[in-house]
Amino acid sequence: MRSAVFDNARSGFTLLELTVSIALIGIIVLVIAGALRLGYRSVESGEKRVESLERIRSSLNIVDSQLQSFIPLSYEDAGETKYYFKGERGLVQFSTNYSIWGGEKGYVVATYAVSTADNGKQILSAAETIVGTGSGRETKLFTNFNTISFSYFFKDPTAEEGKWVDQWTEEDVLPEKIALRLTEGVRDFIMIIPLRTHTTQKGD
Repeated sequence: MRSAVFDNARSGFTLLELTVSIALIGIIVLVIAGALRLGYRSVESGEKRVESLERIRSSLNIVDSQLQSFIPLSYEDAGETKYYFKGERGLVQFSTNYSIWGGEKGYVVATYAVSTADNGKQILSAAETIVGTGSGRETKLFTNFNTISFSYFFKDPTAEEGKWVDQWTEEDVLPEKIALRLTEGVRDFIMIIPLRTHTTQKGD
């Protein structure tokens, strides 16, 4: 009889064993929950990264398409013929037949301007004005870059080699190439876009 009672007592859980079991289960649940949260954050971070890269790729395609479709349109200002092209380190203005919103439907004057956000990062905005109407739209192409800048390839007809300049001061000649430079942390990306039309403007 005593042996049976003793065996029943040994087959059950003591309070200490039950407490330890609950604690272990709790630790396992916490570890699993932490792993799930980490996995979810990794997936979310990866999706945001992919979305950011896709936006950058789309924006680069827009810049390339508009500059490749450059057309040297002119306008009259106080009896003087002027051209829409303007090139600076933080701004480039040009006329093109490719619109961000309308595709290849008419002529627009596109202006890419670099500005600085409150967090110190730089932003590249694109604005379009429809030639002959004055109406236009604006959007942001790039955000949260350390630096964004343009440069222009200049080659003197009498020189053997050309050079890159931060500001285009020539009135009668267009740059052969335009470079867009983006830096983010240690990454430095440069896209060089050749202009299809780089002859003397006043002859066009």
